[in-house]
Amino acid sequence: MAAAGTQQLGRLLGGLWFLAALLRPGSAAAAGQPSVATVDARLAVAATGEDFVCATLDWWPPDKCDYGTCAWGRAGLLNLDLSNKVLLNAVRAFSPPLVLRLGGSLQDKVVYGTADLGGRPCAPFAKNVSEMHGFTQGCLPLRRWDELNAFFQKSAAKIVFGLNALNGRVPLPDGSVGGPWDYTNAASLIRYTANKGYRIHGWELGNELSGTGVGTRVGADQYAADVIALKKLIDDIYRSNPSKPLVLAPGGFFDQAWFSQLIDKTKPNLLNVITHHIYNLGPGKDTHLIDKILNPSTLDGMIGTFSNLQGMLKSVGTSTVAWVGEAGGAYNSGRHLVTDAFVFSFWFLDQLGMSAKYDTKSYCRQSLIGGNYGLLNTTTFQPNPDYYSALLWHRLMGTKVLATTFSGTNKIRAYAHCARDSVSNSVPISSATSHRQPKKPSSPKEFTLNLYSACVLLVQPGITLLLINLSGNTTTQVSVTVTTQGMVAAHKHGARKHVGGRKFRHVHGPSFTGVDEAAGAVRDEYHLTPKDCNLRSQVMLLNGRALATDAAGNIPTLEAVKVDAAQPIAVAPYSIVFARISHFNAPACS
Repeated sequence: MAAAGTQQLGRLLGGLWFLAALLRPGSAAAAGQPSVATVDARLAVAATGEDFVCATLDWWPPDKCDYGTCAWGRAGLLNLDLSNKVLLNAVRAFSPPLVLRLGGSLQDKVVYGTADLGGRPCAPFAKNVSEMHGFTQGCLPLRRWDELNAFFQKSAAKIVFGLNALNGRVPLPDGSVGGPWDYTNAASLIRYTANKGYRIHGWELGNELSGTGVGTRVGADQYAADVIALKKLIDDIYRSNPSKPLVLAPGGFFDQAWFSQLIDKTKPNLLNVITHHIYNLGPGKDTHLIDKILNPSTLDGMIGTFSNLQGMLKSVGTSTVAWVGEAGGAYNSGRHLVTDAFVFSFWFLDQLGMSAKYDTKSYCRQSLIGGNYGLLNTTTFQPNPDYYSALLWHRLMGTKVLATTFSGTNKIRAYAHCARDSVSNSVPISSATSHRQPKKPSSPKEFTLNLYSACVLLVQPGITLLLINLSGNTTTQVSVTVTTQGMVAAHKHGARKHVGGRKFRHVHGPSFTGVDEAAGAVRDEYHLTPKDCNLRSQVMLLNGRALATDAAGNIPTLEAVKVDAAQPIAVAPYSIVFARISHFNAPACS
């Protein structure tokens, strides 16, 4: 107990030192200009899924190389070391469970080692530059599928499996492929999976065959017919299962006309999820990637895609929802010390915040491991900075999205969600409601109610605000205001202001009314910075403390620093802040 107390005190003092250094007189923070983040907490403007954060596992073999660098190692689905403790703990750290999407470019060249192969050898991929994507067809042996599912069960991951959508197609003169999908081999794998009792969250048809395609393409009408065939197959195989896997498609780049046809022909409920991919920063060889990541205009370039897809789904009367099925930012495996370094968290977290505003239900990062954009290091399995960014988002940002505006520099990106639920200690209901003695129960129903209301668990409402500072020169002091009940509770910190003829106090305070601030109120802050102030660092600091696994491969504790709720949020240059503000006056979150 004494050792634990000493450790806790050390962490507290470390956090206080970090904030004192940030706010010391003459520092950039002290000189920063005040800005205001206004959160409209009346109604949520969008909602994500509970399992919004998702990551991918790919098929690439070790000899997949880009620009002279072979960055995949043994991270592919056929050769990944599933016994690695860090890998297991990294997936287990997510609760609700992490969604893993299995797929990628070689997905449409995978056959499955089921009986219908007819005695053909189940051989791995082989390099062949004359073939699409530079590799021959590869095979998934059933013993490897069993090993993968054992890992998925142990780690509690939720699995989306990408199926080969090119079986049975015939090449056409225009470079596309035609003819219906031959699902014989896929059906065998799905039946084997169901019979073994392996839980699959969803089956996805194809990879990057939509629109103009990558490698080849399939027309939208034919693709819709194939999705309907997959839906019927799933309904048949899982007919006795009360919880059927999702049907997802097309796992490609957004093309408005093509996507519109697919949605129209599968509405209202034949396609559960429409998935699209994002590599908006260009090729990994681009030497200007960091400039793009730090440019607000480049980041805003994805708004059109998210908005158009959201509008399309809302207008046609479908139950289909949108996911980002794969997003690595920079294609051809990313770029070392950029897409696997601290600087990429600016792009990644901004993508999560932006996509959530437009009703994206899940966002799958390429990749969990592999390439130069993995959440985990391909060789050591140690978490890269984006792993911790993803984990903090998952633990702090709830499903309800709140409209947020920021007045001040365009170098600050601001997003707010209702906070993930947290439960306080139980308290006697008499002290929480009334001190009157309860009446004698007059019916069994009343007696049961009184029995279960002896104490209650108080769920703390509130919001989590994400602030991203793209400026390397200025610390911004951010005050937070709330729009509620048709009015804006705006004020300077520590002062009252009349708004609409009413007085409002600081809304950060942990009062249950959301108006009056309790004395000594605090909020939780998580400040993310790169080691040695180097944007290319692969070590992330949380409140000044380097994050790394311990000798047993355990993921470190992500601890907040407590800050006086009456003070503005100080966002240092080139830093990211999650601020959890409990008991924020947010009707949308109650």
